[in-house]
Parts: sequence; C-alpha cells; structure tokens
Amino acid sequence: MIVRVMGEGQYRVDDSISTRLEELDAETARALEAGDQTALNRALAALATAVRENGDRLDDDHLAPSDLVVPPADLTLDEANDLMHGEGLIPDLL
Repeated sequence: MIVRVMGEGQYRVDDSISTRLEELDAETARALEAGDQTALNRALAALATAVRENGDRLDDDHLAPSDLVVPPADLTLDEANDLMHGEGLIPDLL
C-alpha cells in the first residue's frame, strides 16, 4: 500500500503492518475522545514513525494515489475532529 506522511512524502508499505497502523489509529481516536492533545500528538508521531521504519520512501516525482494519509504530528484536536468520521484517521484496512 502507499502511505503519505503529510509534509514529508509517500512510502510503499507492506500490508503486513496494517494491524499496527490500525492500533496506532485507535490511539488517536482515544486521545481525541479524551481531549488529550499530548496523547494525540504522540500517537500521530508513532504512526509516522511506523510508516518510515517499515516503508520505502518513494521519489517525489512518483505520482500515485495514497491508500492512507498520516496527518502531521502537530495536528490540533479541532483539526483532528474535522478529519475523523467516527472510524479514526485512517479507514479500516481489512
């Protein structure tokens, strides 16, 4: 799958880490529900790190749609509320 880390670029990531990405996404949802900005930023940073550590960075001139988009780690609670649609920041991968 192709994952975009906003402000950074796209990565080709093996589907085998989808469970880990879903776990981290659930952390973002819990942080948002609790109104915990620190926990939200920590979970978003962990999502981006998981993509970087498990993916291959694509060239900037590579044009392909992203299957997932990881928002910036400094996303505010209000911005996250605008992005979430009851299922977390990323859609179900399975």
